[in-house]
Amino acid sequence: MPRIRLRLSVGAALLALVFTQAGFSQEVRLGAHLEGLLVAAREGNPEFAGMQFEADAAAERVLPAGALPDPKFGMELRDITRMGERNPTLLPGRVGSTRYIFTQELPWFGKRGLKREAAELQAEAARGRVAGTWSELAAKIKTAYAQLYYLDQNERLTREILDLMARLEKVAQVRYASGLAAQQDVIRAQLEQTSMRNELIALEAERSQLQARLKALVGRPASETLATPERIRTLPASESMRFDVLEQRARASNPLLRTEESQILAAEKNRELTYKNRYPDFMVGLSPIQYGKSIREWELMVEVTIPLQQDTRRAQEREAQAMLEAARSRREVATNQVLADLYESVAGLEAARRTLALTTESLLPQSELTYRSALAGYESGKVDFATLLDAQRQIRQAKLNQVKAGVAAQTRLADIERIVGEEL
Repeated sequence: MPRIRLRLSVGAALLALVFTQAGFSQEVRLGAHLEGLLVAAREGNPEFAGMQFEADAAAERVLPAGALPDPKFGMELRDITRMGERNPTLLPGRVGSTRYIFTQELPWFGKRGLKREAAELQAEAARGRVAGTWSELAAKIKTAYAQLYYLDQNERLTREILDLMARLEKVAQVRYASGLAAQQDVIRAQLEQTSMRNELIALEAERSQLQARLKALVGRPASETLATPERIRTLPASESMRFDVLEQRARASNPLLRTEESQILAAEKNRELTYKNRYPDFMVGLSPIQYGKSIREWELMVEVTIPLQQDTRRAQEREAQAMLEAARSRREVATNQVLADLYESVAGLEAARRTLALTTESLLPQSELTYRSALAGYESGKVDFATLLDAQRQIRQAKLNQVKAGVAAQTRLADIERIVGEEL
């Protein structure tokens, strides 16, 4: 038995060490994967945390909304001079009589329930705003991550082309030394390399700015270093990205539409509560009366508010109805805007998907074939250096277009997920 316990203890220690090292590695490599950035944003973004606190505060308003008002206590000291027989006194047992008053306000039947239901719907609307804030934040992180991936791929491709231009410069120098090419070819190769080095400087500056923006979204210090993005997400199947399918999901899960629906229901409850104000509220009370040192009388009291100000109540009812209609109009506007944005994003995703397929399957292989042909022709003296440079630019542009189309698709996918309110 001691040996088994020792083995378990050693195993637990090893597991703890592994998890600690894994956590440390994940912390160091924050930015390599989109999932890690989203988890960090949920834990560290102050705007999202503030919205969560507001939702918690709204949830805490539900219980007080349906509670009875606090009871009241009063005390009356009657005949503090005992018909002028003695000096005034404030001692309950030495005045003529002391009346103790306990009262409790009682709203009309159903008012407390309506207040509680309205507060619950307002809390639901606050939770919808939290979901909307997260959808917006997640979309920004996904877009920034995709743009950062594009910059890294662009830098990698630029460095590859820079190495290629260095090799082409050597080829041009050999041909120039053999009298088969002009010195201008060598100079143009050097100019291309200088231009690419300038591009690398610009890319580095743009990447630093984008990383700073991404760290602000995640809630990390500006001095922290993010890892290089390793991959972008796989696009969902085309069948699941049809507009009619996504429209149903957006109507059911879009945070803005859910919030507007809760606001409509809350406005309906407020209207019903306003109609309830046509009926009176009550106040009940109990009053024991003390003479000397003993209680000798008991009184019961009932008060009723008289709803005489009908003009005021009708105005309040019209106000509640107008607020309800306003909430319905806002939902209609939000629905139209959400569906318009969804249609635009779906069309943009489909265009980016088709561009990516065309670039990968047609443009890129053709550019590579053109470059190899131009290189062979330049080495044999059949084409000039300008034609070789054009072929090199074409293959570079084709590869950039491939990455750009993939990033555009990722941006559209992030917009669709923001509109739908769910991960796809």
